[in-house]
Amino acid sequence: MKDYELYSNLKIPKNFNIILRIDGRKFHKLSQFLNLDKPLDKKFTNLMTDVCYDLFQEFAPSFIYTFSDEINILLSNIPFNARVEKLDSIFSSFTASSFTNNLHKYFQKKIYKPISFDCRILTLNHSDIHKYFKNRQKEAWRNCVNGHGTLFCQKNNIPLQKMQGLKNSDIHEMLYKNGINLNNIENWKKRGIGIYKKPKKITGFNKKNQTPTISYRKFIYKDYNLPLFSENFFNKLQQ
Repeated sequence: MKDYELYSNLKIPKNFNIILRIDGRKFHKLSQFLNLDKPLDKKFTNLMTDVCYDLFQEFAPSFIYTFSDEINILLSNIPFNARVEKLDSIFSSFTASSFTNNLHKYFQKKIYKPISFDCRILTLNHSDIHKYFKNRQKEAWRNCVNGHGTLFCQKNNIPLQKMQGLKNSDIHEMLYKNGINLNNIENWKKRGIGIYKKPKKITGFNKKNQTPTISYRKFIYKDYNLPLFSENFFNKLQQ
């Protein structure tokens, strides 16, 4: 029967970094059901960040980046013998399970149907990693601007058609003229959230020499105050 498993041996080529992009399926309906705050809900964001933390603990990636219902996972060491079917199925199912498991911490409603995520694989040269994440961070900013623009129109009975065809800069300017300065909002709303390992100073004591000791250990860090992504940021992650 193995002959019928046509794609089971499809593997990622060697010597590539890969990124798994995971997206929530039909989360527009879910956001309505959960009655999320607009344009960006802090409880939902914390939930997605907890999911990323679980993913980091389970699979030890180099970096995870999330905004809205999107998760991007940078893998330098590829598990499951780099098998595409395994990567797609296990990462998406683990994400859905983690989301469901963490949901009760932030929302009291019982979900009306099972949660699901899709997963796609991107293969990149090392030099293209920062370009990819810069692109996703720009998308987070676009989402932020569009979300605030939509909410402004709804509150002021302005037809949403007024926003159609407008550039992000035009919407930003419209909001600014009406007293809404998006430059002053929290960084996570503009730039998304990163999860990665960060060194932490540990102070101990050497009983033999009766002297304090200092060491550094890495721990999983949830970064709600990301900078604009650059090549230097990702080079530091590899150190």
